[in-house]
Amino acid sequence: MRQAHTLMVQGTTSDAGKSTLVAGLARLLWRRGVRVVPFKPQNMALNSAVTVDGGEIGRAQALQAVAAGLEPHTDMNPVLLKPSTDIGAQVIIHGRAVAQLSARDYHEYKPRAMAAVLESYGRLTEQYEAVLVEGAGSPAEINLRDRDIANMGFAEEVDCPVILIADIDRGGVFAHLVGTLDLLSPSEQARVKGFVINRFRGDIGLLQSGLDWLEERTGRPVLGVLPYLHGLFLDAEDGLADARAEKGEARLRVVAPVYPRISNHTDLDALRLHPQVDFSWVGPGQAIPPADLIVLPGSKAVQADLAWLRKQGWDDAIKRHLRYGGKIVAICGGYQMLGTQLHDPLGLEGAPGSIDGLGLLDLETVLEAEKQLHNITGTLALPGHAPVSGYEIHMGITRGPALEHPSTLLADGRPDGALSDDGQILGSYLHGLFDHPDALAALLAWAGVTDAERIDLSARRQADLERLADSIEAHMDLPRLADCFGPGAAADALRAPSIDKLA
Repeated sequence: MRQAHTLMVQGTTSDAGKSTLVAGLARLLWRRGVRVVPFKPQNMALNSAVTVDGGEIGRAQALQAVAAGLEPHTDMNPVLLKPSTDIGAQVIIHGRAVAQLSARDYHEYKPRAMAAVLESYGRLTEQYEAVLVEGAGSPAEINLRDRDIANMGFAEEVDCPVILIADIDRGGVFAHLVGTLDLLSPSEQARVKGFVINRFRGDIGLLQSGLDWLEERTGRPVLGVLPYLHGLFLDAEDGLADARAEKGEARLRVVAPVYPRISNHTDLDALRLHPQVDFSWVGPGQAIPPADLIVLPGSKAVQADLAWLRKQGWDDAIKRHLRYGGKIVAICGGYQMLGTQLHDPLGLEGAPGSIDGLGLLDLETVLEAEKQLHNITGTLALPGHAPVSGYEIHMGITRGPALEHPSTLLADGRPDGALSDDGQILGSYLHGLFDHPDALAALLAWAGVTDAERIDLSARRQADLERLADSIEAHMDLPRLADCFGPGAAADALRAPSIDKLA
């Protein structure tokens, strides 16, 4: 079948800019009045979000939903893989965990996964005027071509056009584009309608001869050269943001470990972006610097990541940090690590068994098969009772005396997390703990910055989506892009003159 209002964005590599381009195009079409929806058939990521229908999807698709003026829904990312080891992952179909499979076993499972993909895609095409599809990795990964559901396998199945994006900041952009195209089958090559070059900085005139060569060599247009947008803040699909914001005199030193299976590290974005916070990720083999606040983020393999922490010396560093009066915030998997025991009787995240926790809070956690997925609101159990909002994604059930002093009181009446008697340690299952401006201010005051500058992460996200859409509007050939879509509302909107942005 041919869906003329569908366009797929594939990349020459991971992190070429697929997620960003889909988000920017979604915002551009939305503000031009098109009912547009993002779609990623298969995602592999440890950053996820809870949807309006109570499931789990990749964080990037949740951001793209925001760009399109929508609530995130499981149909936007019907297959999510959350790696728990180097060769295995939790498989999430339509928002729910269905299996823990090795890479080889998942390959055999793919026909069932494709059925779920097509089911979701069919529902979206009935509800929206345009579907923006994001590929995964590269379509030229030869070893993954058989039973592919993430790139050309999907495009061929639904007969949709494709545009190919490459990151010039990595170098070798022409080799990436030409090489990727050459490695595709003839039918796959035929559906590639044009190229986008991402993250360009410099004199565009010096690039023109290369663009002319590329178009002549491939017979396909360069639809746009997008500039490098410094300081752009968008929720990361998986990779850690490595750029540090330019700041004045920071007043709070914050560090966080980069576990091998770190998850939902976007929880720390508000700290990373705050002008009064000197934030550092600490990776393997790096010295653990002095800090005012240590944050233990989430983990997809809590026992294994706790063992890694100990091997890196974080257990001793944390105890020393507390002796000197430092504070600790621990979220989800990090919160579970603070207890006395971690139990995984079903082997959900590794070998069945139990290990000792860090012993800093009097609680124990047992991993259970049913995952907790909730969008929640509440108030912090700190002075001022600041509002918090976020979501729960965890398989652990935590019990113990420490829960008698919760860190958060949820709107549905449940307590969450724990606050130590000495006030130095705060644990919570709430992803997004720092996101609300009032909660961020309260937590920074608790950590030692009593007059912290107020920042609004949601407003910053919306402003940067607008900035991204403006850049696409200015630097892409919209009529040629409209030709890629084929007839329909999206093509009509892209050919129309620019209109005022929606309020």
